[in-house]
Amino acid sequence: MTAQQMQMTYPVTAQPQVVQVFTSSTPFASQWTSDVSDCCKDMGVCLCGTFCPLCLACRVASNFGECCCLPIIGGTMIALRTGIRERYHIPGTICNDCVCLTCCAPCTLCQMARELKARK
Repeated sequence: MTAQQMQMTYPVTAQPQVVQVFTSSTPFASQWTSDVSDCCKDMGVCLCGTFCPLCLACRVASNFGECCCLPIIGGTMIALRTGIRERYHIPGTICNDCVCLTCCAPCTLCQMARELKARK
């Protein structure tokens, strides 16, 4: 019996299945550990976000594993917030990230800093 004949005598009875691999320690959707308006939960972060937001943004980028100069480039804070949501499986949209950063950038920046601090 040839190899071609053997292949035809044994039909495929099961299809390969897709296996989803999670790169984070939390495979299921989670939530932000604090709300955007919870600025007073961490006074150090709150004061830094109020009086020196660029310094806090650089620290958030560095803690996330990006270049600390990233916040100097326009539009990168939206990408950073979206990256935090994706890494920790936090539901939300890029549109929501944009609205948060546009309407209350210092509070949103403080939320991002508290999130990275809590998940460290």
